[in-house]
Amino acid sequence: MNNNENNTLEASNGFSPGGDPGKNGGVKIVAFLCNWCSYAGADAAGTSRLRQPENIRIIRLPCSGRVNPLFIIKAFNQGADGVLVSGCHPNDCHYSEGNFYARRRLEFLKEFLPFIGIDKRRFSYQWVSASEAQKWQNVVINFVKRIEDVHAK
Repeated sequence: MNNNENNTLEASNGFSPGGDPGKNGGVKIVAFLCNWCSYAGADAAGTSRLRQPENIRIIRLPCSGRVNPLFIIKAFNQGADGVLVSGCHPNDCHYSEGNFYARRRLEFLKEFLPFIGIDKRRFSYQWVSASEAQKWQNVVINFVKRIEDVHAK
């Protein structure tokens, strides 16, 4: 991860190590979203006024294939309780095959997390398209509930 990527992550997630929990004592979630599908789906959920948890910090990337596993580990190291990655459905990637690369890396990371002391339930990746605002709402609500359950134990 180069210095510019470090600064972007630190500036955009709004978390600091050892900081207070999320708003109103909730959990802190960092979400890395593909610009073309998942970010548009999250935006559609917002413009449709669908209720969503407020403790999610979204980091928009050009493609889910751009997510470096070190971004996720750094988010955890900086105090995130959970990390969500979301991109285009397979075969719908704006960049042809970025989500296939992401899926391979993220599956490996998911199995690696327990070796570095991070419960793999604190990490998830989902495919959400631009037209799936309701699905985005369900994904984030269920993920926040799961992180709250893990965090409570």
